[in-house]
Parts: sequence; C-alpha cells; structure tokens
Amino acid sequence: MSTISITDEQRRLTLIASLVVFFLGALDMTILSTAMPRIIEELNGIELYAWVTTAYMLTSTVLVPIFGKLGDIYGRKVILVWGISIFLLGSALSGLSGEFGTLPIIGDGIHQLIVFRALKGVGGAALFTCVIAVIADLYPPLQRAKFMGLFGAVFGVSSVIGPFVGGLLTDYATVTLFGHEIPGWRWVFYVNLPLGLFSLYLIVRKTPRTNHAAGGKIDYLGAALFIGAFIPLLLALTWGGHKYEWQSWQISALFGGALMSLAAFVVVEKLASNPIMPLQLFAIRAFTVTNLAAFVTGMAFLGIVMFMPLYMQVVIGVSATNSGFAMFPLMLGMMTASIASGRLVSRLGVYKSFMVGGGAIAIVGVALLTQVGPDASAWDLAWRMVIVGIGLGPMQGLANLVVQNAVSMAHMGAATSATQFFRQIGSTVGIALFGTFLTHNLTIELPKQLPNLNAGSEQTANLDQAQSNAMNLEQMRAGIIERFDEFYVVIDKAFHGDQEAIASVNNNALVPPILKQLVAQGQGKPEAELEKTLTNVKTMLAGQAKQTADNMERGLKVAFSNSITSMFSAALWIVLAAFLITCFIPVISLRAAGAVEAAAKAAAAAKSKEQTAPPSEGS
Repeated sequence: MSTISITDEQRRLTLIASLVVFFLGALDMTILSTAMPRIIEELNGIELYAWVTTAYMLTSTVLVPIFGKLGDIYGRKVILVWGISIFLLGSALSGLSGEFGTLPIIGDGIHQLIVFRALKGVGGAALFTCVIAVIADLYPPLQRAKFMGLFGAVFGVSSVIGPFVGGLLTDYATVTLFGHEIPGWRWVFYVNLPLGLFSLYLIVRKTPRTNHAAGGKIDYLGAALFIGAFIPLLLALTWGGHKYEWQSWQISALFGGALMSLAAFVVVEKLASNPIMPLQLFAIRAFTVTNLAAFVTGMAFLGIVMFMPLYMQVVIGVSATNSGFAMFPLMLGMMTASIASGRLVSRLGVYKSFMVGGGAIAIVGVALLTQVGPDASAWDLAWRMVIVGIGLGPMQGLANLVVQNAVSMAHMGAATSATQFFRQIGSTVGIALFGTFLTHNLTIELPKQLPNLNAGSEQTANLDQAQSNAMNLEQMRAGIIERFDEFYVVIDKAFHGDQEAIASVNNNALVPPILKQLVAQGQGKPEAELEKTLTNVKTMLAGQAKQTADNMERGLKVAFSNSITSMFSAALWIVLAAFLITCFIPVISLRAAGAVEAAAKAAAAAKSKEQTAPPSEGS
C-alpha cells in the first residue's frame, strides 16, 4: 500500500476545515434548547417537544459507527463531503419547517421539523466520526495530542455558547424580507449555512484525501441490527419515566428488543468478513477501558451542562440569554485544560497522568457544586464551574488519542467512530438519568417547600406549573395579586349580604378566622362603616398577596435548588466512577512520526491476520 503525500499547507487547511465542521456538529447539540419554547409556540405540538431533540439524537448516534466504517471503505474525504451536504440540507429544511403549511406524508410544521432534524442527524453522524479520523490520518500521535486538545476545546465552547447563541438569535434576529417576516428562531438553523458552505469549499477544493479507500462490501445486515439495537434503547431511555413508566410494557418491550438485536448483531459481526464494528477491537484493553471511561464521562458532562442553565434561570434568576454568558466559566476551564493538556502530551509523550489528574479535579469541582444553595450568586457558581471545566477538559480531549494510538491504521475509522459513539450514548443515558433524578427530587421538594401549592390533580401538571412559575416570577406575582383581587370582590359581596359569597368565604379553609368573623359582624352595618372595614380588608389582602408571592418565590427557589444540587450529588458518583475507570487505562508509548508510515506499509500485510486475531496494543 502506497502512502499519501500531504503538504504542510494542506494539513493546515484540512485542520481549519475540520475544526469548523466539528464546531457546527457540536453546536447543534445545544443551540436549540433556548429556541424551543418559541418554536413550539409558533408550530404548536407541545406533546412533541422532546422529539425535536430525540430525532437528531437517534440518527446522529446510531449511525456514527456505520459512517466510520464507510470512511475506511470509501475514503474519509468522500464520506465527509456527503455528511456536510446532508447536514446543511437538513439545516435549511429545518429552518423552513411550517413555512408552506402542511406537506403531504410529512404533515404540519412540527412534524416537518422532527423529520428534517432526523435528516440533519444523519449528516451529523458523519461529521463527528470522519473529522476526528481525518486528524488521525494527518498527524502521528505525538503531534496529534495538541490537536485533540483543540477539538476538546471546540466541543466545550460549543456546548456552552450554544444556548446563548440560540437565545440571542431567537430574541433579536427576527427580520422582514420582501414583506415576509422571518422569525428569529429560524436563524438558529440558517446560521449553519455560511460556515458549512465555507468548510465544504475548503474540503472539496483545498484539502487532499487523507486515507486510501480500502474497498470491501458493506455489512448491511450488521448495520440494520446495530440500528435495531440502539434505536429502541435510546427511545426507552428517552421515554422512560416521562411518556411511560419505567415498569410499563412499552419500555420493557423496547429494552427487550434492543437486547435481542444486540445479541444478533454480535453473532453477525463475528461471521462478517468486513464488519461495521470489528469485535476484535474489544480485545484491546486500551480500546475497551478508554471507551468505557468515555461513556461514563459523557454521562456526567452533558448531564451537568444540560441542567446547569435551569439552576441559573430558576434559582439565581438570570435570563435565558444571559445564562449563556453565565456558562462561560465552564467553557474557559474546559478550553484551557483541553488545549494545555494536548500540548503537554505532545511535548512529554505521556497522557494517562493528565487524564487521571483531570478526573481528580473534576471530582473536586462537582463536589463543590453540591454545596451551592438557593442564595448562591453567579460568582459562587462561576468559580466552581471553572474547576469542573478544568477537570473535564483532559478527560474529553484525550480519549480519542488513546484509542487511535492503540489500534492499527486499517481500523482507524471504526475505532474513532466507536469512541464517539460510546461518548454520545453516555450523554444520552446521562440526560435521561439526570432528568429522572430531577423529576423525582422535585416531586419530593415541591410539596415540602410549598405545601399549599394547588396546581392540579396530576403530578406532571404540578411540575409543569412549578417550572412555569419559577421561570416567570413577575407573571406569577401578577397572577397571585389578580386572584386576591378576585377574592376581594367575593368579600365585598359577602359584606353586603350575598349568601353565596358568604358560604364561599366560610367554606374556604385558607381564609383567616378573623376575616370570617368580620364578614359575620358586617351584616346590616351602615354603608360608611362597611366601606371603612372593606378598605382595611383590601389593605390586609394586598399585604397577604405580597407575602404569598414572596413565600411562593422562595419556596420555588429552595425546591429547585435542593433538587438540582441533589442531582449534582448523583453526578459526583458518576464522575468518581469515570475517575476509577480512567486509572485502569493502560500506558502505551505514543507512536512517533516515522511509525505512521511504517504502520501504513504494514497495514496491507496485517489485514488478513486481523480477520482472525486482534491487533496488538501500540501497533
């Protein structure tokens, strides 16, 4: 097999294009969160709220290993071009959702958005796996480490600024073109187009192919079984505890179907000549342990990032847009640690100490997060998030480096995609798990802090109203004042002898006894004396309304604060598990530049052996 000659300029251009592509894919995971309320308001379909995210998550996760294998077979540049094109098409169509009314087969605007987001996820799956594998093609491990740090920093930046950018565009980007108003939320999707087209131009015209097309047949049966295993799993994790009870037959059927498909997938992959995910890779200790650590780290990372804005908006009281600014400390810590660890690994040639050290720092940071309370300030949270970011940076950035260094060049695409897949599966499990923790904690804390909260007969209705009240405190206060004003009308009628109003006052357990006594004594008194009493009653009710609103606001803050910090306590155990797993990652000497060419020359000779024997660590 001949090696591919790539100039330094081509490497730089390819790196720039890859960073832009990676940023677009990572940004799409979080940018939609602050725009969704406005989208649902316009397109309707609150019951399908979660599916806008779930559709993208399903396709972008389960197709990662498949695109990794396609990159090995047909060449990564070809697959990356297709991936960017599909991603941009999905972005454009998502922005157009609902513009042309109901479409045949697809349906109304919200269903259009779900379908187009799923299409976008297909492209997103190709972006992540091909970009990381391209860097492995361009640079040997000793140089690759510092570039992996850049990708870790880009991932951290996109995760933090995504909600801010989404909120900013939604609030301020509404424009009118040719007499037609384009709502700001549509620019959340259109913003991908200029950067995506720029990166597509660089890749098509300026960057070389980075690996030989190895050829071979696509394992269609293995791909189908893989999709059949993990789509039901992700659906079960997404629906469990929300749409269906965890013990329901629907969730049990999804888990059962996933398990059976996974067992069939393992059997098929053992027999396949060109499997989607070579099972012999799991015989490599570095591959298996590092991916397990990536899975657990993904659980903790995205679980914390996704629910941190809720704490900021509900407890601290920052706006949706400003919560993006408030996440900058986490971004700063991750970016700094990821870049610094990558450069130090490139210089020193060792990686495990940075990963283990990062895990220890992450434990300290999350432990400190569990200590924040309802009276915490933005600064109290900021310095703690810096520490969490410093800890997660090396753990996020160096996993791909370890896996790529442990496998042969022939399996580079499959191994890289596997690491991305396990990280995304971990993030999915983390979101579902932390969402369940939060719901459980709130069902305990809300009745404790607000025993008189009467939001409906169903638990979910109580939680929905509690969150709505917490996110709209002024509206909540206005509602309480309005209800007290309405009650004053009833009091007025009772003082003037209306028997229905008198019965309403006497039967209301929340009415103070003193007020009931005044109503009873007020019958038949002169109008002037009644007006004086009613004025005093109105003043008393106004004070009671303010006190009720103050108690409601405080109770909501304490309930959400306690619930979220309890969730952070659960995250602490997950981070501790990730740290312990990281301690078992084996130490392998990073390959020098000359070893890459040697590995490429040996790949063809080793290919036949790799069908029956696992490639050795450090090969």
